[in-house]
Amino acid sequence: MKAIQVVSYGDVDCLEMRDVPKPLPKRGEVLIRLKAVGVNFIDIYMRKGDPMIPIPLPFTPGVEGSGIIEAVGEDVTEVRVGDSVSYLGSLGSYAEYAVVPVARTIPLRPGISFEEAAAFTLQGLTAQYLVNDSYKVKPGDNVLVHAAAGGVGLFLIQMLKRIGARVIGTVSAKDKGVITKSFGADDIIFYSDQDFALEVKRLTNGRGVDYIIDGVGRDTFTKNLEACCVRGHIVVFGHASGQIDSFSPNLLQLKSITLTGGNLMNYLGSHEELLNRAAVLMKEIKNESLKVHIDHVFRLEQAREAQKLLESRKSTGKIVLKIA
Repeated sequence: MKAIQVVSYGDVDCLEMRDVPKPLPKRGEVLIRLKAVGVNFIDIYMRKGDPMIPIPLPFTPGVEGSGIIEAVGEDVTEVRVGDSVSYLGSLGSYAEYAVVPVARTIPLRPGISFEEAAAFTLQGLTAQYLVNDSYKVKPGDNVLVHAAAGGVGLFLIQMLKRIGARVIGTVSAKDKGVITKSFGADDIIFYSDQDFALEVKRLTNGRGVDYIIDGVGRDTFTKNLEACCVRGHIVVFGHASGQIDSFSPNLLQLKSITLTGGNLMNYLGSHEELLNRAAVLMKEIKNESLKVHIDHVFRLEQAREAQKLLESRKSTGKIVLKIA
């Protein structure tokens, strides 16, 4: 089968299309003929050899996808051959086939396309826990969403507005501001031209925001401490701009700020919990109360272009690889 592999750590030139053996499912696993694959920043972290998530070379990147079950291993009763599923948290989705633990799979409801599934599984579930678990957002909360035009960001805006929060989004360009506004953001800050901490203070009459959701990392963290209100909350769930530099935890004392880290897999303690959370998202997508925005669809052999676009921060919403 065809698969994209990372042959050395570095830039996108390290991604190569190769012929590799088609895997076989073992006990508790399923073989999925992939149809669509989500492209995420974690793929880029791994490609660069991020020390927080070391992966031995060579490897096939990608941690989510959707497709049709072609074979099942022993003791698999939850799904059957021919079922349409998505999955997350299992490495190796930039390929024509993937073997995945059945506990990581989500049967797709009728009407959910493979492309939609590849777009909502990781990022939609991430937005869901950031709004409900890392901090329980309340009506009237002021919330700052960094990279608001990205895949997680657009899901966050919709979820936050349904709760009744005020959403302030940071973006890098005017066109991103337009789409962020169209998804419901109340205020936009262009962080390439504006000091977002000062803008937040202006927009909140000097108070600051109750909650900051940060997947950017190094470029935003220090200013987050300024933008956050007294007894406010900050969650760091990614580091698209690089890992955060060392800082003194005593800085949190000045405003009694609560700082937490976010990792989706820590909120999926069982297959039942994964299915319950995903069921909520699929219901919302089907009744159109939650919109899925797919910015670009590339072919598998265009994985370099897909990652390059994501890394450039010029995309909005989700980037998907479509498998023939």
